[in-house]
Amino acid sequence: MLINILAYPGMTMLDAIGPYEVLSRLPGSRIQFVASDGGPIRSDTGFVNFLPTCDLASAGQAEIVLVPGGPPEMVMPVALDPGIQSWLQRQHDHSVWTASVCTGALILIEAGIIAKGGVSSHWAAAEAIAARGLACTGERITRTGKVFTAAGVSAGIDMALALCAEVADTATAQAIQVGIEYDPAPPFPYAGSDPAVRERALELLEGSAAGM
Repeated sequence: MLINILAYPGMTMLDAIGPYEVLSRLPGSRIQFVASDGGPIRSDTGFVNFLPTCDLASAGQAEIVLVPGGPPEMVMPVALDPGIQSWLQRQHDHSVWTASVCTGALILIEAGIIAKGGVSSHWAAAEAIAARGLACTGERITRTGKVFTAAGVSAGIDMALALCAEVADTATAQAIQVGIEYDPAPPFPYAGSDPAVRERALELLEGSAAGM
């Protein structure tokens, strides 16, 4: 099973690497990181340089195509790139599953792959999604037909496990979860509804992106 993960400058690494760690353990899976030209990719924080597997033209048709997110200023040039839009449309036409993590949902929306209904994405992208006539569901994972969308960053791991259950079975997905010892126990309660915490979170996100 071929899995193509889109890679681009400014992407959030965990959006791609989290699902990779899960999906790479699916029996028979083969994963490629696919970029426009196959050149090195620099992450959203600027601390990681990443070499994709291949370019768009040589990627081949995947059973699963996955699109990670990143800061809006890095995501939107990708979302509006006609070459990437065309590639994603062709991949989606023949994929078994199509998925996004975080603001990667905006890339699928601009490619016309998600045209109505609700999606999961980072909470900070809710207004941008609403401006495109869709709704951010606020759910960790949203599935519409063969399209899975995940909320911010770490939710990509959850979504990948849900995909494993669909591709294989629940037992396999659970075994992968145990294999990577994915049993989140954060030291603090999630405070996503606290305006002060959200404001500070945005400051930190903007600061990390500015480090590129």
